[in-house]
Amino acid sequence: MQNPHDRFFVLTGGPGAGKTTLIEALKARGFATTDEAGRGVIREQMQGGGDGLPWLDRERFAELMFDWELRSYRQAERQDGPVIFDRGLPDTIGYLRLEGLEVPAWMEEEALRLRYNRRVFVAPPWKEIYGRDEERRQDWEVAVRTHAVMVETYTELGYELIELPLVSVAQRAAFVLAETGAEVPPRA
Repeated sequence: MQNPHDRFFVLTGGPGAGKTTLIEALKARGFATTDEAGRGVIREQMQGGGDGLPWLDRERFAELMFDWELRSYRQAERQDGPVIFDRGLPDTIGYLRLEGLEVPAWMEEEALRLRYNRRVFVAPPWKEIYGRDEERRQDWEVAVRTHAVMVETYTELGYELIELPLVSVAQRAAFVLAETGAEVPPRA
């Protein structure tokens, strides 16, 4: 049976590999997109004084990210046309694995049940553009390990990974469009 959500395209990889920049470029072209759960949760938790932060409570942080991704998925189901996800449900599983934490069975079940297009785009580590900030505190070595864990996690869940080339944002956007066959939506 064909996946009814073949129009859901995920960009994954380690931090600082250009995913969000590419998502923003695709959004500017008119595509529906989602926000990255990790950054969103960190912002919300910092603003509200919460403890669901990766440097305070990694399990809580993972739960909040997974909930964020579930909401993003449900919102995407109500949209027409292709949706580009800045990470997906399997990324939370990858995060837990990276941190050496147990992955709850319910998360694995949801990630197997709620599917994306079988072809997932992965941004490889790219040292020339990597940078740290208030929300991205991981060092380069963690970024490289994160990439490897995401590749392993998505592969284990049955996805085919398509590596993004190390080229300009415009060229990456053109690559994604060519690989997905997605049409640029008409401007409203």
